[in-house]
Amino acid sequence: MNDIQHIDDIKALVDGFYGKIRTDELLGPIFNHIIQDRWPEHLEKMVRFWQTVLLEEHTYFGAPFVPHAKLPVGKPHFEHWVQLFDATVDELFTGEKAERAKWQGRRMAEMFLIKIEYYQQNSSATPLV
Repeated sequence: MNDIQHIDDIKALVDGFYGKIRTDELLGPIFNHIIQDRWPEHLEKMVRFWQTVLLEEHTYFGAPFVPHAKLPVGKPHFEHWVQLFDATVDELFTGEKAERAKWQGRRMAEMFLIKIEYYQQNSSATPLV
């Protein structure tokens, strides 16, 4: 196995991970309900996000948290998300960027969870873009 090096590697990671998400008993219903028939657009956006993070090719511009702010999720969902993400990375890659991807995924999940819990407890608050 090789490390994450090219855009095709990012596409393989995104496609593999979200392939698992779509059929997952815990996360699939949430993602499928929100994304519906917009999976191609979502996958393209995730490729650009991870391309920016891991390859330092700045193709993603946006606020990744805002669409997630009001999701009906909690700690078990994020723990499971991290497990699936780490497993996908480990199945496909090994190396420094693969480890960075897992670290970044855990970091993002932790931050999203903290923010989502805040908005769940403060229903009148609105996330900033």
